[in-house]
Amino acid sequence: MSIESIKQNFIDAQKALEDFMCEDTWSSIEEAGNLMVSALKAGNKVVSCGNGGSMCDAMHFAEELSGRFRDDRKPLAAISISDPSHISCTANDYGYDQVFSRYIEGLGKEGDVLLAISTSGNSQNIVNAIEAAKQKGIAVIGLTGKDGGKVAGLCDVEIRAPHSEYADRTQEIHIKVIHSLIHFVELNIF
Repeated sequence: MSIESIKQNFIDAQKALEDFMCEDTWSSIEEAGNLMVSALKAGNKVVSCGNGGSMCDAMHFAEELSGRFRDDRKPLAAISISDPSHISCTANDYGYDQVFSRYIEGLGKEGDVLLAISTSGNSQNIVNAIEAAKQKGIAVIGLTGKDGGKVAGLCDVEIRAPHSEYADRTQEIHIKVIHSLIHFVELNIF
């Protein structure tokens, strides 16, 4: 690995961000933020889920709402579907495709919001979670990549990172969106 390959990583990330920045993007993030603000103000919660690095993003999102982002404030009702005992139990008994949907079926309620994160948009357990959410009257925000996959047509709001050959560029965009959503929620609630 040379310094040129390191430099190229930053150039590629900069290009992905530049490709992402447009009015449609801002409008989608605002729309997603408004769904979250409305849910939280009404006493509902935001639930997030994803696989692998996207699960880490889902956890990061929830902890910054329930914990702290930039300034001291009251905690907000947010949780990620990331409990290892729930995931291993459900995967063992029902299959990995059901790990998120079972949680939504058990703890989701009408008026909640689901933040579903999938870099491909094709993770079956994410698709199943969205379908379970829709059945319960839960609004769905999807963070996707590539062509949006199956998730694209199922969301109330889809925020899609520019097409990239690798998931890391998509994840870099997703974390910027996540921080923007948290900031938007804080500004509009507090």
